[in-house]
Amino acid sequence: MKKTPLHTFHIPVMGLAYTIDSPIRVAQYGISSVISIADDDLIEKMRHFYSTKFNFQYEEITQKFHDYRAERITSYLNLVDKIVKQKFENFKAEIAESKTALENFMSMLPITSDIKKGFQNLLEDGISFKENIQNYIESHLFAGEIDVNIMTKLDKDNFVKNEQLPTEFNDAHAALRGFAKSKLESSVVLSAGMNPRLYSYFENFSDFFPDENNQLRKKIILKVSDFRSAMIQGNFLAKKGLWVSEYRIESGLNCGGHAFATEGLLLGTILEEFKQKKEQLVQSAHDLMSKALDLKNMPFPENPLPLKITVQGGVGTAEEHEFLLDEYNVDSVGWGSPFLLVPEATSVDQATRNLLINATENDFYLSNISPLGVPFNTLKGTTNEFLKQKRIHENKPGSSCPKKFLALSKEYDPHGICTASKKYQDIKLEELENIKDTLSIQEFEKSKIKITEKSCLCVGLANASYLENDIKIKGQLQGVVICPGPNMAYFDQEVSLNDMLQHIYGSKSILRVSDRPNLFVKELKMYVEHFRNEIETISGNVNANQVKKWNTFKTNILQGIEYYQNLFLSTIYFKTDEDRMKTQFNFYKSELHSIQIPILKLA
Repeated sequence: MKKTPLHTFHIPVMGLAYTIDSPIRVAQYGISSVISIADDDLIEKMRHFYSTKFNFQYEEITQKFHDYRAERITSYLNLVDKIVKQKFENFKAEIAESKTALENFMSMLPITSDIKKGFQNLLEDGISFKENIQNYIESHLFAGEIDVNIMTKLDKDNFVKNEQLPTEFNDAHAALRGFAKSKLESSVVLSAGMNPRLYSYFENFSDFFPDENNQLRKKIILKVSDFRSAMIQGNFLAKKGLWVSEYRIESGLNCGGHAFATEGLLLGTILEEFKQKKEQLVQSAHDLMSKALDLKNMPFPENPLPLKITVQGGVGTAEEHEFLLDEYNVDSVGWGSPFLLVPEATSVDQATRNLLINATENDFYLSNISPLGVPFNTLKGTTNEFLKQKRIHENKPGSSCPKKFLALSKEYDPHGICTASKKYQDIKLEELENIKDTLSIQEFEKSKIKITEKSCLCVGLANASYLENDIKIKGQLQGVVICPGPNMAYFDQEVSLNDMLQHIYGSKSILRVSDRPNLFVKELKMYVEHFRNEIETISGNVNANQVKKWNTFKTNILQGIEYYQNLFLSTIYFKTDEDRMKTQFNFYKSELHSIQIPILKLA
């Protein structure tokens, strides 16, 4: 039976812990969400927690097991699947029996929902309500998807003593195997760019190939930043007989977690290109996939399989949500950070949630705390920041690095070492001390901060779930790292799931600020600031490649501004904010023109 989604939004992955159990919380309402499967230690502890809570038998999978990482992930996903199915059956029984429960559920659905209208018709036809409601529920309601996320770069080699294990025991490979062997019929979201070795590993699992009925038991979703990246990655997979079922476009800077800036391409122009060239994307992948499957003597579909385009990053109002659906024909819009203030949906300890509630625009910033060396959205005042600074003050910088998921630098250790670890920072600080006499005081302090500012994300991004569920945290205190997008600044109260959904669909607003910038304006501001910062902080002589990159960046932003100015002249949306947006676009255009790209000095 074809599933018709109940909702026009999804909850993307957030950190390691924040959506670790979101399907258990929200899937019965038809809401799809994404679990990070990077941290098998957190996953094992959550399996123990939920096995106890729902009275399921639990046997610990220790690190002594041969394939413990994959087995932990498989076991947890199977448990989540079992709990979601149980809760969904209970929910269906509840709304079949209680009109109050049904009306409450209906208030969570889109205003234009055909399923909502169907329920309304049944309620109006009171005589046959009880006879027909059960059949209607069974044929129209489906639980939300239990999707998983793999950050492709987190694919560390693993060792037993000094012997390197085969590639399939790398972190991301083992995570993929854990998902592939689970009972889930859902999708894996691949983020952070292309990993050819990992992509090739998909060929080992039949669930990712279409069956004789052209059905996929497990699907692939690619998180991408532009159309070119989608074509390259989609065709790479298609040549192996693998179909990408969804391209999840994420705003480069106006999002949570790691921020991967584009070459100045703004979200609207990226979405426009996908809208114009979607058929090219579909047909190219279909042709390549069909040839590959034929060569493998496997069934292949005559017509292309379904392909969705979705978007996420910085969305905060019902009007923005509706505009993205309407203007760009996207299938779903991701709402991430605002759900951190919904206890029914995400796993956040109360102290961190209070910090988010009280934070202002200036408290959210793009930091350099990630050991990956990629800009990372975070928040001032976290317990992690306090504890890190305390260690630096006591001349004991760095983390004990118990999990080592980000131990990817092989500068000093062939096994890999994390740049946030005490081991790495001690070496770097000693090297810095040795050249201290050649540096000014300012240069020395700046270099020292660059070494010690890295945070232990492996522990910090997992601790919220431990704190919320009273699970004991062992080892060195790391506190909590939170990774909200800048849009979080405009949400300042804890809200119920029902209220959040009514906000998304325009039945009510939970925003209490009047000066929240439009998501496109906010992104533009961030790109201009990013561009200015790149040029102002450059040291030494610039080269031809840098100058070329900056010129491309500037040109793309200017073209993006022109695109928006033309678009908002013709759209029916954002009319109450039209004058302010015009002023803002012109202001950032002037700002951009005022930023001078350094002139290349000829040798």
